[in-house]
Amino acid sequence: MKRQILLLLSGLLIGLAAGIAFFFGLNQVNPLESFSAEQDPSASLASGTSIYAPEKGNPAPDFALENLDGERIALETLRGKVVLLNFWATWCGPCRVEMPALESRHQQYPEQLAVVGIDFDEAKEDVAAFVEEFALTFPILLDPGAVVQDAYRVRGYPTSVFLDEDGTVQIVHIGIMSEDQLDAYLQELGVTE
Repeated sequence: MKRQILLLLSGLLIGLAAGIAFFFGLNQVNPLESFSAEQDPSASLASGTSIYAPEKGNPAPDFALENLDGERIALETLRGKVVLLNFWATWCGPCRVEMPALESRHQQYPEQLAVVGIDFDEAKEDVAAFVEEFALTFPILLDPGAVVQDAYRVRGYPTSVFLDEDGTVQIVHIGIMSEDQLDAYLQELGVTE
């Protein structure tokens, strides 16, 4: 009897492990294979964009997204400044806490720093209400289908990716940033008064 229970439990554990492996294997989606401009022309990745998570020293995946006014903004147009890409969502509590500091640094360093918020696939009206609530003046881009967020392998909110003037990834910060952390990152990248 004891042996039968042990065999049954072993079989269940093996089945559970196989099911988990199968489930996670199905969720391995390549955003460049699953997305086409015909699906949503307002979001696009540059041809040949790497699908690997951004790492320090690698070029940032290039993209073009629309802002709330429908204007298309490409990452490559921001070269020449340090770029802070902040991936966020309206429902994210830590994102709400972090936004005033991002707006403050955007105002403080307009010649050296380009802050860009990239919203997670939410309704334009919800994003506009959030922007109004926090009086944000830096560009907020809409990412329908979370195509760009998939390319950047965003796995938590907020996620901030700092690029140097040439578009090379220098820092990836997952989670909320304190103002001291934000200032230290900016100083490390040469953004000073």
